[in-house]
Amino acid sequence: MNEFYYHISTLFYFNWMQYDFMWNALLAILFVSPLFALLGTVVVNNRMAFFSDVLGHSALTGIALGVMLGVADPLWALVIFTVILAVAVNYFKGVTGASSDTTLGVFFAMVVALGVVILSRNGGFSKYTTYLIGDILAISGDEIKLLITAFLFVTGYWCIFSNSLLLLSINPSLARSRGIKVFWVETSFVIVLAIIVAISIRLVGILIINSLLILPAATSRLMARNTAKYTFYSVGISLVCGVSGLIASYYWNTASGATIVLLCAFMYVVVTFITRFLPKKA
Repeated sequence: MNEFYYHISTLFYFNWMQYDFMWNALLAILFVSPLFALLGTVVVNNRMAFFSDVLGHSALTGIALGVMLGVADPLWALVIFTVILAVAVNYFKGVTGASSDTTLGVFFAMVVALGVVILSRNGGFSKYTTYLIGDILAISGDEIKLLITAFLFVTGYWCIFSNSLLLLSINPSLARSRGIKVFWVETSFVIVLAIIVAISIRLVGILIINSLLILPAATSRLMARNTAKYTFYSVGISLVCGVSGLIASYYWNTASGATIVLLCAFMYVVVTFITRFLPKKA
């Protein structure tokens, strides 16, 4: 990998290329951005922005449980808890008479409060603030391998279930009439979403991870006229903003995740202006 970095830097040299941690962060961005873009299209189509936000903030409780169990690296406790929470929320949405927002609000309050209570015992919460803003520059080789594995898994999942997810977002009743098992398709998606959110928390942070899911897809939806372009634009926007934000954060000396989100938000505003206020071609 270092040899590959060397050959690229001999062709295009910038100041940031002299640091291995920037190369590792760039490689992580190239794999995590398409993941967020693909999943984000479904999240936006199905109006699941609040749902994904609940998953992101549930990281606090997952980390807390890992700490209580004495796990050195709370990642797997975080993944398991987030998956269980995602399935539980999806189940309770169907069996309770309350609206989706109410159900999500209840779970949101519960998991955030529980996580803060556990982690703040004896004044220890400050040790875990890095999870709030993330640090993609500190990514390790093992974490990159995990992202690559996740990328391959989600790509395979997308190839199998993308049509079912699309039909489900249009009309669940129509999806049932076509033989699609709506509950199980929904459950499979929320599990995949929970896993990706959980393994990405340490890289981009609890506070902004939902923005990275929503903004590229929301921007793409303003421009796209069909599903293929919707997906393609979302991936492209996520990659462009991810790489640009990482490099900009190096020169501005700012948090990488937040800088990427700002670029995504800026692109959303620009595209909104172009599509809403400029005259359209006949």
